[in-house]
Amino acid sequence: MPSAVAAARDGTRLAYTLHGQGTNGVVLVHSLAMDRRFWQPVVQRLAGRVPVLVYDCRGHGESDKPAGPYTVELFARDLADLLDHVGWSSALVGGASMGGCIALAFAAAYPARTAALALIDTTAWYGADSPKQWAERGSRAAADGMGALVEFQTTRWFGDEFRARQPQIVRHSVDVFLRNDVPAYVETCTMLGAADLRAALPGMTMPAAIVVGEEDYATPVAMAEAMNRGIKGSTLTVLKGARHLTPLEAPDAIAEELIVLLKRAKDRVEKP
Repeated sequence: MPSAVAAARDGTRLAYTLHGQGTNGVVLVHSLAMDRRFWQPVVQRLAGRVPVLVYDCRGHGESDKPAGPYTVELFARDLADLLDHVGWSSALVGGASMGGCIALAFAAAYPARTAALALIDTTAWYGADSPKQWAERGSRAAADGMGALVEFQTTRWFGDEFRARQPQIVRHSVDVFLRNDVPAYVETCTMLGAADLRAALPGMTMPAAIVVGEEDYATPVAMAEAMNRGIKGSTLTVLKGARHLTPLEAPDAIAEELIVLLKRAKDRVEKP
């Protein structure tokens, strides 16, 4: 599919791809240091069912990489501007890892535009030590380059069996990771260390689905359970044997979660 470009309100150019015809479908936000192709296995499974919008967040992929500071609220405004550009008044908003934090920030700021919320491999808050931990990760990339983080990342992203069985997916993910702009990566790490969306959870009234890998130790099951407790009526699914990038490890399961969530959103609208 050809890519196109939208401008955020501050002039930052956001590269995106719209799969399918129609409006108010599904928009998916990728994880840290990935790009919109991260969602391709899921997009393929949703083809023909619903329009799907994917894009590169600022600082990532083919989008602009302006200087910071970055915040999840800024990234949420970027998403609102992108939806305006493509003419969508609302969408099912889904995100993985960093993308889930952005989806939460979007739902908090634009509840009327969030038809439903899919929070995948993510958290509302990384914990009290997170500013220090994320700063250390950014500092290592700045000092030693993205390659210094590859071994750490791949074992977090994918389970041992998956890495052995699907080396080409691992290799592609590493290639995308290595192409990152280091200053933008550092800014995004700082953003995630500062992100705390816990206070917004009780105000979420849209249908919400939370999905996490059983072996995810980047955003563990306990973090998913905390979001599930915070968002009334949300569902929680733990994917057996999966780690942190479940849209790549288990695209069938993620696509099915989104289809079920779409039905919940439709039923909510049609309910008298």
